[in-house]
Amino acid sequence: MASQSRAYNPISHPLLFLFQFVQWLLDKLLSPNPPGPSTRLSRPNIAVIGAGITGVTSAAHCIGHGFDVTIFEAGDADQLGGIWSRVNNTSALQIHSVMYRFHPSVQWERGYPDRQQILSQVRELWRRYGLESRTRFQTRVDRVYQDKGGRWIVNDPSLGAFDGVISAIGTCGEPKIPHMPGMDTFGGDIHHSSQLTGACSARDKTMIIIGGGASAVEALEFAHEEGASKIYILARSDKWIIPRNPIWNMLLAMNVFGQETFLSWIPELLLRKMFYRDLEDLAPANKGIFTDTPMVNSDIMEKLRSKRAEWIRCDIEGFTERGVKINRRSKGVPVGGPGRQDEIEGDVVVMATGYARPKLDFLPDSCFDKPYDPPNWYLQTFPPHHPSISCINCTYKNAIGTVGNWHIGIYTRILLMFLVDPLTRPSPFWMKRWIDMTRVLKMASPVGPFDFFTYLELVWWFAFCVAFNPFRWKWALFVFFGLGFMLPGHVVAIEDKIRNGLGVRAERSSGEDVGLSL
Repeated sequence: MASQSRAYNPISHPLLFLFQFVQWLLDKLLSPNPPGPSTRLSRPNIAVIGAGITGVTSAAHCIGHGFDVTIFEAGDADQLGGIWSRVNNTSALQIHSVMYRFHPSVQWERGYPDRQQILSQVRELWRRYGLESRTRFQTRVDRVYQDKGGRWIVNDPSLGAFDGVISAIGTCGEPKIPHMPGMDTFGGDIHHSSQLTGACSARDKTMIIIGGGASAVEALEFAHEEGASKIYILARSDKWIIPRNPIWNMLLAMNVFGQETFLSWIPELLLRKMFYRDLEDLAPANKGIFTDTPMVNSDIMEKLRSKRAEWIRCDIEGFTERGVKINRRSKGVPVGGPGRQDEIEGDVVVMATGYARPKLDFLPDSCFDKPYDPPNWYLQTFPPHHPSISCINCTYKNAIGTVGNWHIGIYTRILLMFLVDPLTRPSPFWMKRWIDMTRVLKMASPVGPFDFFTYLELVWWFAFCVAFNPFRWKWALFVFFGLGFMLPGHVVAIEDKIRNGLGVRAERSSGEDVGLSL
């Protein structure tokens, strides 16, 4: 994959050269070797649902450790890469690439790669691990169930039987465009924020962006790149914006509590005074930074200071022939509160209103038993009744510095550990107790216990998962770094002989996964 990146001169660009060297070293140390063409892959056989970043990465980890996979993707080959295959060419990563190494072999050129480089890395990973022949495109998954032997069936038996399932459908489905009064009367064009490249002409025009999240930032970048004369961002609610600075990003992610604490006012004050500065009015008044996923962008502040872009806190009341009618609100006034009526005139309206969330309803009904329904699962990913299912990156709501990172590999290897070693597989009782413990530890959280988490809290989850179970200690290097699979594998083989000699078998019964570990 290094061929995809330009090598920097160590004299003129020492930091970028060091960045590339570290990436090369991590690739050599931590990337599992792709199997040769004659290599026979063994069970467990994993079904991976979704061919986005998470699906391709988790499948590559399985293949690299000698286990076969089949990827099921509802779209065609152009959908490889998930949401990144469906956004604008100007879209770029909103978190530093140091924190977005979704596989050890990824080779970033710079801190904030754009759509094209991200897709090239995903496609290279897909090819490198021989996933072309293991991907079923245009195969929508409607049902996942267990046969009489406890193996997983995807849709129907003709597609095979699997020992484990990785759901990697993500959080972004189809573009969401809510109907608003007067849309039919507007004299200009209306586009979704993900469908601007090749469809929207913004040069010398006034663009109105409805929405105040990450999609709005991407639309702003597109409008600026295309040469729009004026850009209005109409935001209903306030979201935190943090600078494109890896030090800032990592420090904010180092919150082991994963929630607002009595010290959270310190980073929030520093952001207001050092980053927002004269634009402090845009910072949220009554929302802590550890309650919602912040936007990561420094350029937006410069665009706002240049007066070329204007951020307006408001409620959308409807469209007119010339623009959008709004209710302007002051800082601290809640959504729908008192304000001042105004009309924002423009030539193009961009609906930065996000995406419909894909549903997990193809999973068994037992995965949704309250109060242990998603995201209230073991490690937020494993349904308590089915440790052979892992829903990676598709149950989370908000986080800082986590989604898309190396934890994809850890979650995948935890699943492989559960499948290979019966003594590590947790029972429903203990999975539920871990969920209850997390609820107790986060009783003071202003949001749900699993609605927001940080990087350090995620590390604590993983450490707890391994450290508090002696049967998993031998798997630690494998789970965290992908190293040393052969040693615990041999130990499990010996344990199997002992169990079989004693007449103790760890086969799954019909319709339910059997967990034996503490």
